[in-house]
Amino acid sequence: MTPIGIHDLELATTHHVLSLTTLAEANGTDPDKYRLGIGQDEMSMPAPDEDIVTMGAAAALPLLERNGIEGIRTLLVATESGLDQSKAAGVWIHQLLGLPAGVRTVELKQACYSATAALQAAVGILSRSPQEKVLVIAADVARYELDSPGEPTQGAGAVAMLVSANPALVEIEPVSGVHTADVDDFWRPNDSSTAVVDGALSIRAYLDALTGAWDDLAAQGGPDLGSIERIVYHQPFTKMAKKAQQRLARHAGGEIAADGLETGSVYNRRLGNTYAASLYASLAALLDHEQDLAGKRVGLFSYGSGSVSEFLTGIVAPGYADSARARRVLEVLDARVPLEVAEYRELHATELPSGVDVQTPRVTKAPFRFTGIQGRARQYERTSG
Repeated sequence: MTPIGIHDLELATTHHVLSLTTLAEANGTDPDKYRLGIGQDEMSMPAPDEDIVTMGAAAALPLLERNGIEGIRTLLVATESGLDQSKAAGVWIHQLLGLPAGVRTVELKQACYSATAALQAAVGILSRSPQEKVLVIAADVARYELDSPGEPTQGAGAVAMLVSANPALVEIEPVSGVHTADVDDFWRPNDSSTAVVDGALSIRAYLDALTGAWDDLAAQGGPDLGSIERIVYHQPFTKMAKKAQQRLARHAGGEIAADGLETGSVYNRRLGNTYAASLYASLAALLDHEQDLAGKRVGLFSYGSGSVSEFLTGIVAPGYADSARARRVLEVLDARVPLEVAEYRELHATELPSGVDVQTPRVTKAPFRFTGIQGRARQYERTSG
């Protein structure tokens, strides 16, 4: 059977960043509550001319520059920060990237899980047409109410993945474990720009979903725990990966190498919660910061509140290591413009008016920007290249 999986991947984030030490000092909180308690240092914050479309296109552009567009016949965008009740965000991204008309484009939604659904859909498409390629983009902006418990777990970012036969990074194995349960742990009503979350219930639901997906993986004949070299997890905050690993080790009755927890959290500590992109930002960090994974099996746990989860595995390809990837991500993270708390609060409170034309101020230095609304339709432009 032809191996199928992730051939290339790239990250993008926003123009602004808020240090959680700055936030803690402003609200009278011990910074260690954020740095150690939840495992977060910073959170990305979009400028007025940024959103999931601009981030998603910015993440995908380097993939196309490195690999070309030949063979791409599907674009799947995973997000829970949808911009329209009908039009897929990927249609705007398709235009910004200059992709040909012969591309199917779809948006997928199920909280933070949807990027895994997109990846598995891509694998299915390529199993039938291995000569094709699928562009998968996960992009989100995590927003909670100001001064709420969820506030320090906000963030924003995008991961783009080129999925193909004979992948250069990770081959996705055919067996996975899945789990669905109706849980009101987190959701965002149509009339709200911020999420509703029951933090304690969400942690319990996440851990129950992890053991449920693991048990299903075992029932489907998946690999045993001892054959998995590293595991990366969806990270609403990076400390959650540690909780998950402890639960899985107890449940499955085995030892799991702790190395991946640290390396897999390098980017998410600085991005904040990126919802659908979070797991794959963790995978990118693992591949970028561990040099001896070729031929080894990695586990990936994907969780989306509400809830749907999946535990899948992949084999890391020879030659996956590329120091340039880590350097590129570091440059992107370091280039963000720091916000003071008053500036952050003003940005957080800014919402587009309904039913009127708007032009957004030019802020981002990214290759794409959201220019505003004309006739109730969102407008974008390419700013470079």
